[in-house]
Amino acid sequence: MIGNIAVLISWLALAATLYQLYLQRTHNEKSLQPLGQIDLEDRQGHLYIHVTNNGLGPMIVDQLLFLKDGKPYTTIDACLNLVRQSYTAIAVNESVRKVILPNSRLVIFETRFEKGEEDLHLVRQQLSSIRLKVVFRDIYNNKTTIERDFQWFARYAIEEGQQ
Repeated sequence: MIGNIAVLISWLALAATLYQLYLQRTHNEKSLQPLGQIDLEDRQGHLYIHVTNNGLGPMIVDQLLFLKDGKPYTTIDACLNLVRQSYTAIAVNESVRKVILPNSRLVIFETRFEKGEEDLHLVRQQLSSIRLKVVFRDIYNNKTTIERDFQWFARYAIEEGQQ
């Protein structure tokens, strides 16, 4: 009888240990999750689009997909009718993946204009018709997707049209 109780206690201790191991693994996965965010900026002639990792784990970017007029593109260059040397952009594909460390960002598009340049309105207009989809994963291969349209860049055109 005492031997049976000892065996039962041993099995319960093993089950509790395995459950604790499961909880620890789940906690570690959640603690190292990336938290992606697409940030837009349009201030004092400085326009940019960044993908920011606000999580605690690295963000492995597998794909950037730009949607314009219902058509998918793998680079923002294909969506814009601008001189390529006038802005900074990046491409991500199967052969070129990017890793965004915690509290870091990846520059998707960035440009600066001097005060009074006419091209600023043109760039805002072209950016406003694009939507970005970012496919990324964490170190445990859990895939996540974030999306954001760039309609926000058209806010000055909308304000001018209302007046």
